[in-house]
This record gives sequence, C-alpha cells and structure tokens, in this order.
Amino acid sequence: MAWYDSAIFYHMYPLGMVGAEKVNDGGKVKRRFDQLTAFIPYLKVLGCDAIYIGPLFESGSHGYDTTDYKTVDRRLGTNDDFRKFVDTAHNYGIHVIVDTVFNHTGRDFFAFKDIREKGPDSQYKDWYKGINFGGRSPRGDNFSYSAWRGAWELPELNFNNEHMRKYLIEVVQYWVDTFDIDGLRLDCADVLDINFQKSLRYFTTQMKPDFWLMGEVIHGEYPRWVNAETLHSVTNYELHKSIYSGFNSHNFFEIAHNLNRNMNIARDLYLFLENHDVDRIASKLENKDNLKPCYMALFTMPGKPSIYYGGEFGLEGKKKDGCDDSPLRPSINIDEMKPNSFTSFVAKLAEIHGKNSELHMGQYKELYLQCKQWAYARVDTNSAVITALNNAEEPAVFYVTLPVKGNVAFDLITEEEIEIEQDDRIMINLEPNSGKIIKIK
Repeated sequence: MAWYDSAIFYHMYPLGMVGAEKVNDGGKVKRRFDQLTAFIPYLKVLGCDAIYIGPLFESGSHGYDTTDYKTVDRRLGTNDDFRKFVDTAHNYGIHVIVDTVFNHTGRDFFAFKDIREKGPDSQYKDWYKGINFGGRSPRGDNFSYSAWRGAWELPELNFNNEHMRKYLIEVVQYWVDTFDIDGLRLDCADVLDINFQKSLRYFTTQMKPDFWLMGEVIHGEYPRWVNAETLHSVTNYELHKSIYSGFNSHNFFEIAHNLNRNMNIARDLYLFLENHDVDRIASKLENKDNLKPCYMALFTMPGKPSIYYGGEFGLEGKKKDGCDDSPLRPSINIDEMKPNSFTSFVAKLAEIHGKNSELHMGQYKELYLQCKQWAYARVDTNSAVITALNNAEEPAVFYVTLPVKGNVAFDLITEEEIEIEQDDRIMINLEPNSGKIIKIK
C-alpha cells in the first residue's frame, strides 16, 4: 500500500484561513504561515495524515490568477516559510498536496506580460490560446486572446506548445526540489489537456515514486482520468451531490447508485462533503441531525475522506448571491477555536478509519437498502466493518446478514458488544437521524 491508500485529508484554503487581503498589491511580504503551521499538531490529534493546501503561489487576487509559480504568495509569507510548513508536517507524519493551477495564468505572469510589451516579437506568443494581433482585448491590449471561461483576467494557456508544457513540468520539479511536496491537486482537470496529465504522471513518478495526483473533475466519466497512465484520483462530485441530496430527500438509493456506478475505482476517489467552492454541508442539510451520519458515510464508504477546514466544528456557510465564495473561506485561528462534541465525533471517526484496514482497501458490499435506511460493509478476508444509517425522523429496526463468519460484533463508537444470532444475523437498532459502525471479526 502507498501512503495515500489509507490517508485522511484536511483541506486548507490558506488565503481565507489567514484573512489575507482580497487583492495582492505587490507590497510588503506578510509572514502569516505561522497561523497555518499552528494547525499541524492539531491535525495529528484530529486524525488527519495528509493536507491539501492551496492555491499558494503569487497571484493577483483569489489565488487562481497565478503571476509567479515559483514564489509563495506574499500575502502568506515566503518560500522558506512554506518549506518550514512542509517540514513540520512531515515531522508529524503528514503528507502535503499542493493546489495546481495550470489551465491559465494571471495577466501579470511573465510570459503574458512579455506579449503585452513586445507584441508579435514575443517568444511567448504561442504559450497562450487565441493570440491575435489583428484585434484588441476588452482589457485594452493591442491583441485579443482566449480568456478562461470569459474571465479576461485569466488568459488561457496553449498546451499545443511544447516549450510551455516543458516549463510547467519544470515548475513541478522545482516544487518537489524546493518544498518536498508529496502530490498535486490539478485545478479543473476535467478540461486540462489529457496528454499533459499523462506526462505529469510519468515525470512525477520519476521525481517521487509515491507522488499523488488528484484532479478536480466535476463532469465526466471518472475512469477517463483515474487509471494507471493519468491520475491517481479525482474529486467525487457525483457522490458529494448525492450525499446531501440523499439525506435531504430521504433517498439512500441515490447515494448507493452513484457509489456503485464507479465501484471499480471507488477506493481511489477523493471524497468530500464540502470544499472552497460549494456551500458547507451543515448549511445544505435540511435536518442538521443528519450531519453526524453524513460524516459516518464519508469515513466508511470506499474512497479518500477529506475534511474541509472548519467542517469538524460544524461551521456553516453559503455563497452570497450565488457567486461570492468568501463565506465559504473564512478566517480561522486554531488557537481560538473551541473543539465541541462534534469535533470529538469527527476525531473518533478518523480514529476508526485509521485503525480498521477494511475501510482502506476492503471490498464494498451492500447489505440493506431502503429509502430511509442503508447498511453496507467493507469486507476483508476474516473481518468486516458494517455501517448502518437512518435518515428518518423516527427510529428504525432491521436485520442484516453478516458478510463474514464472525465470533464477535461490537459498536466501534460506543464499544458495546452486539449479539450475533444463530443464523449469522445481527439486529440493527437506530435512533432517528443516526448511524452505527460495527466491527465483525
């Protein structure tokens, strides 16, 4: 097994976490990495062993308009500050994955600035899509260009250019050599040149044999990206949507269907309930009592579970006017946050995930499925972990047949023993909007 086969991720959006200025004025470097480094001992206690952090590098505003791939954003700190962050994480046994923005750059990126200054004489004119010196851009340039999804502050890179592709590979090599990172999250991988992604897989494996590549994929068939030649993982937006929808509409069939649809690669997919682009799960759920069973599903279904910063405190947050992401990306000081009972519950789930190998590589088996109740197992040779969930506002009782021959059954959260009946069944008794995680061995 590689380190990522059993990993629990913690997702950091650093510019929001430290309360950075919305616009980078190019002024004095702000040394704020200590606020991020302070999370690392806490994450070890919480049970996380991987951090996905970013965007990190110099940009004009939200981090996805990169102006320098080799310099940490001055609103966060210096390159040395980030290296110390990674070293501290590694000392705690935590791997670090960096958000990577390769579909486009900001307008102040050196190659685009060169085109603005030199026009047709720029050696970088073919680094971008749609460069046409016979037109003008809405930004007043003496040329037009292809803008990322119509956002003129994001000129779109041209992956047909060999020199540009080589430069990006060199950037990744620089990150590995300088910061000792352990992997990349590729922004908008569903529209990033697929052959370039295959090149990344080849070259990063040479850089670090256990280097992990995860792509942001919202639409499409996941096996196109998750395979031996391309990426190790992608964001499981299908399951993300079906989780909150299935709980809200009392329809566990929706969750089970989407899980089964990608079962061949399910263990590789990146699972999340919330992130920096979508409303918080605590704000999406119509019945907040379903928050705990949602997290139980997150930590026990096939896949790589991820906690978005603050989620373990039950933070809420919804986009303003449907487009302002700032409520999803709040400033948070870990020294001022007070762990609550939900934080302890999430930590317990992380502990269960860490100690039970069935939840890493175990085979998934559906045991019981109704609209409001669902039970499934993760099965190893001689043991299994059963998760039973109830999204109804009333108690539920049902039986499941054990997926393995067991002598002992006990609740992994309460540690109470559960009777195994003579026909190799156990009775599941669930309170409203609740769940149980049961070990069979």
